[in-house]
Amino acid sequence: MKIIDWYIISKYLGTFLYTLTLFVVIIVIFDLSEKLDDFLSANLTFWQVITLYYAGSIPFYVNMLSPLINFIAVIFFTAKMADQTEIVPILSGGVSFNRFLLPYFISAFIIFSVNLASNLYILPYTNQLKNSFENTYVKKNASPSKNNIHMKLDANTYIYMDSFDNKTKKGSRFSLDNFKGDVLTKKLVAEEISYDSLKRSWKLTNYSVRYINGLKETFVREMTKPKDTVLDMRPDDFSAYDNIFENLSNKELSDKIRKEKTRGTGIWNDLLFEQYKRYLHPLSAFVLTLIGVALSSRKVRGGVGLPLGIGILLSFGYIVMNQFAKMFSLKGGTSPLFAVLAPTLFFGLLGYYLLRKAPK
Repeated sequence: MKIIDWYIISKYLGTFLYTLTLFVVIIVIFDLSEKLDDFLSANLTFWQVITLYYAGSIPFYVNMLSPLINFIAVIFFTAKMADQTEIVPILSGGVSFNRFLLPYFISAFIIFSVNLASNLYILPYTNQLKNSFENTYVKKNASPSKNNIHMKLDANTYIYMDSFDNKTKKGSRFSLDNFKGDVLTKKLVAEEISYDSLKRSWKLTNYSVRYINGLKETFVREMTKPKDTVLDMRPDDFSAYDNIFENLSNKELSDKIRKEKTRGTGIWNDLLFEQYKRYLHPLSAFVLTLIGVALSSRKVRGGVGLPLGIGILLSFGYIVMNQFAKMFSLKGGTSPLFAVLAPTLFFGLLGYYLLRKAPK
């Protein structure tokens, strides 16, 4: 690589890191002021807040802000180069515009790689810290109960619960139905079911069992002595919190997708969206870099203000489009893969159009 390549890469990454740090500090200050009452009411020490909450939330903020900051950084330093007439000599010296883009895409690849590694190997664990803290201390008044639960455990077994409390790990009015084909062969009903985390088993209280064999039925009377049983389900399967999927590692997420596809619980699309998002969202580094260079490589009257303003507007448009795509996937039945890719494809086409129009 040439000196100009190192110059652009250092400008790109330096501006990106500086701006990202500045934004994260501002967000942490606002977040701290908003949640300070929750921290004080829970009698948490400064060290607990740092290690239990901000150690998890800061990586989350970095990942969330990365596309926005990436875009702003590219536009800011490229527009500044154009304003100082640094780009024209490069292009007039025989360097093609495509060759001029090379250090930009090297920098974008570095950001892409860091974001991808973060999505796959870091964020699932830091999100556990953040979400566990929020669910315990910030969302403490939110109901941890999930109601009217229907679930398919395997091809022949279905369960129902009137409600399940994830804090106490207890459910009420539990029933389990076993089928052979379309024929019901066994029905178990329990007044209460609870999870024993030490034994990793479920305990049934005040239960009765009915065995059905054609026209012949055998009824086991209600038993007051609790019964321990192993079922292919865990308390996390009945979580009432929306952020539970963010905590899963890639293996756990893949296993849960296979399991929920069999169970037919209705959250399969949610899990697929989370999986696709982890792999495909980092591609925004390339798309937004392309748009940023195309917008700001021309010298305009007024300096960096106009391209920076357009860039901020477009970056917020990208974020809003991502949120709408997520909503359409989770609530509207849109394919999770299409919902994740749609904003990137749309802005990628926009970037290609702007690149064709950019002065070369």
